[in-house]
Amino acid sequence: MPSSGATRRAIVAGHAGFAAGLISAVEKVSGRSGVFRGLTNDGCDAATLETALRAALAEHGARVVFTDLPAGSCTVAARRIAHGDPDLAVVTGATLPMLLDFALGSDGSVDLRAALARAATRGRDAITVTPPREDACGD
Repeated sequence: MPSSGATRRAIVAGHAGFAAGLISAVEKVSGRSGVFRGLTNDGCDAATLETALRAALAEHGARVVFTDLPAGSCTVAARRIAHGDPDLAVVTGATLPMLLDFALGSDGSVDLRAALARAATRGRDAITVTPPREDACGD
């Protein structure tokens, strides 16, 4: 997937207000708008969702779909579309750090594959666990 030199765009798709919440947070933190377009699966059967996703991709000029769940309906629809469109990338398990990395580094100066790998790494690396202290009450 060659770099176009232009700002990359992507669709964020998921359950309920997942996409709207993440996009709002990315825009607030990064100051960048217009990178992402949100799509919810609310009220959509499989065919309606796929049609809506195709329309969003065409209207937004996106070549990437970020989704919430690996086996969720948005991911299934995106993978169906990608099956017939080898230039479409699908990334599951979207997180705020992942989308921030994509938005802030989306000037097109880095190969799309490399940009997506970096964003995925950023999302994974942001996951931390602070376990309860040994002396905590409870379990």
